[in-house]
Amino acid sequence: MAEYRVSEAAALLGVSDDTVRRQIDSGLLSADRDMSNRLVIDGVVLAEFARSLAYSAPDPSGVERSARNRLVGLVTAVEADRVVAKVEMQCGPHRVVSLMSTEAVNELGLQPGVLAVAVIKSTNVLVETPVNRVRQAKSG
Repeated sequence: MAEYRVSEAAALLGVSDDTVRRQIDSGLLSADRDMSNRLVIDGVVLAEFARSLAYSAPDPSGVERSARNRLVGLVTAVEADRVVAKVEMQCGPHRVVSLMSTEAVNELGLQPGVLAVAVIKSTNVLVETPVNRVRQAKSG
């Protein structure tokens, strides 16, 4: 069972340690004490809490697709040569980088400040875990 200290939970949620403590004190987030008497949050509880906080900007495209991983955001940078372009987007707290043809960039009018939707096919998403977390989960 994975457990997270307050500081680790705060880093994962993108908030301060004090915010996590207030969420615990108010009953929004449950925590226990570990063997060292430190506040810890069960990984499943933290995952459910993080999911409850998640929000997505409304998708402006009006197109329905099978892809579920759609991140709405703003284009923040475009670097293009004659053939290939790198497009960076900020989608909420997430930075997304895409390589595409310069032709596509021009056709879509992609430039900093433009609203766009990054569509990520789940067949191309890699999932990794930190080595120390894997060992803790397996040994605990």
